[in-house]
Parts: sequence; C-alpha cells; structure tokens
Amino acid sequence: MTALMRRILGLLLAGASLAIGTARADSGVMPNRLAGIETLTAEEKTALGARFEHAEGVPRDYTMAQSLYCAAATSGHAGAQYALGWMYAHGRGIAKDDGIARYFFEMAAGQGHSQAQSMLHHLPAEPSPPPAACLQAGEPAASISEARAPDYPRGRIYDLVHKLAPRYQIDPLLALAIIRVESAFNAQAVSPKNAQGLMQLMPDTAKRFRVRNAFDPEENIKGGLAYLQWLMAFFKGNVMFVAAAYNAGERAVEQHRGIPPYAETQNYVRKVTALYKNPSHPYKVSFSPIVSSLAKELD
Repeated sequence: MTALMRRILGLLLAGASLAIGTARADSGVMPNRLAGIETLTAEEKTALGARFEHAEGVPRDYTMAQSLYCAAATSGHAGAQYALGWMYAHGRGIAKDDGIARYFFEMAAGQGHSQAQSMLHHLPAEPSPPPAACLQAGEPAASISEARAPDYPRGRIYDLVHKLAPRYQIDPLLALAIIRVESAFNAQAVSPKNAQGLMQLMPDTAKRFRVRNAFDPEENIKGGLAYLQWLMAFFKGNVMFVAAAYNAGERAVEQHRGIPPYAETQNYVRKVTALYKNPSHPYKVSFSPIVSSLAKELD
C-alpha cells in the first residue's frame, strides 16, 4: 500500500461514518464520493475497496467497498466494474441482483476484462440500472429524459436526428453523442484521414451506405445512422463495441476481441459513453444474418 493510501485509509477508518453518512448498501443508497479520497487514482480506489470487501488489514465493510468501487467504476476502471458486478451477482453484502451484475460485467467486458466476459455467460440477457450513485458509469438511455440529457444545440441538425433516427432503430441520443464527438455539429468538418461531415463518414463508408454528398446534413446523418444500425446488429447492441468500431472499424474490434488498444479509439469510446450512458442498445435480430464472433462469445 502506498503512503497516500495508508493516509487515506487512516482517515476513512477514523471517520467512516462521516464519509458515508447514513447510507447503507442494503438500502440501495450509495454516496458518489467519500471524504478524503479525491486524490486517489481509480486503481488505488479499487485496491482499497478490495481491502474493505475482504477484510484485509481493515474491518470488513461492504458499504465502504461498494462506494470505493463505484467511485472507480465511474472513472472507467474495468476492475472496479467487475468487482461491483461480482458483489451483485453473489449478494455480497448487498441484495443479489443479476440484472445489475450484468450491467457492470458488460461495462468491464467491453474493455476486454476476460473474467467479466466469462461471467456474462451465466447471467440473464438484459442488464438492469444500478443504484443512483453509480449511474454516472452508464445510465440506461431509457431513463434519461431530454431535460437531463447532454445539452445539444437545438436547430436543424437536432431536429433531423430526432426525425431520422427512429427509422433506423437508433436512439437519437446516441446519434447526437456520435455527432458531438465526431464533428462538434460542423456539417463541413473534414478530418486528416478525410472523414467527412457531421458523422465523419469515410469515403468508403459513405459509398457503402449510398451517401452521395457527405456534406449534406440529411444524407450524412442517414449514412451514419445506417452504419450504426448495421454495427448494432453485428455486435448485438454492445454500445462500447459499436463506438469502437465506428472509430476504428469492425474488423479491428473483432481482431482485438474488444476495444482496440489504440489511444485514439479508447479516448473516443470514453467520450461517446460519457455522453450516452447506456451499455446496451436494442438491435434488429433479423436485420443481418452476420453476427460478430465476439458478440457470440459474450452470449
């Protein structure tokens, strides 16, 4: 344990009740932050959470463990996401809930966590939303109202997305997140790799989905939505894989059995999922006979 962790551990042990208030795991209420841990990295929070979970040198405290894991999971730490999934899958100090367990295992699996991928084989297909304090790690789109959604600019593009997205069975909030990250709503944007328009379609992708003018907002959005619809069917609704494939291509995701180890792609996935917080998305089972072997493995 580092000197910083020892210091924070002392603070937590001395004032645990103040740090977590009256929140208890069995009530389903968890704090978003614990007093004095802001300077810890996600890895250190996860390690400290494990000490509380397993009573390693400290009194066992599942509430503290859960809170620390949650704080790390919201930062995208796969180990913390897996640990939360394990606690819910086995009722470890909290009410057993396979749906919430799957929610966290899916997040960790999307980052290539092999144990999380294995656990998905033993859980029901549909994830459930976690307690409120961990929703930052990935709140289901169905529970996000327009008032709480990211503040996207209103106007023609916003209206086009809401008009067109349902035709392709794509959540408008996901399409808006892609547009925000890809082009910041600039219909004339061109990347150094020649990706074009609002949804930054590469020429081959534009041709694949019959887009003649990638700088026309409506055509570009249709092409991007068509590609997202295809990717959703290919990856069976796994949002992290879809986002990674939109950036790096589906072959790269297949080859690396998850999010590719490219800094650009990993950063891209973090940005998209920070805006669109649902780890899974509905998809048309009958849309394409081709399904990713990676998606099949995670069934």
